[in-house]
Amino acid sequence: QVQLVESGGGLVQAGGSLRLSCAASGGSFSTYAMGWFRQAPGKEREFVAAISWTGYSTSYADSVKGRFTISRDNTKKTVTLQMNSLKPEDTAVYYCGARGSMITLRRIGGDYWGQGTQVTVSS
Repeated sequence: QVQLVESGGGLVQAGGSLRLSCAASGGSFSTYAMGWFRQAPGKEREFVAAISWTGYSTSYADSVKGRFTISRDNTKKTVTLQMNSLKPEDTAVYYCGARGSMITLRRIGGDYWGQGTQVTVSS
């Protein structure tokens, strides 16, 4: 019952920063746990970060912990992924997903997905 649209991807040098945004519409955004996933060419989709309904709980993949920060604004119906100290290995298409359970979202993905936004980190 929610539509998601990502934005903010682009080209960045290694060590730089980028902020991704996910805008939601058509559903009760505040009732969904939200997450970010990424998929590099030839590789499986990978969990990146998730945040609960209220923003009280967050979860990060070990590969990005300390560098990436997920946040949400339920009044604006947006989820943000702030990415710092970017590495070439972060290059991927990034997707936001929504699901009622944050645990399930992290483990199997979303019930709803955005179209993805490309992030390319050059060395």
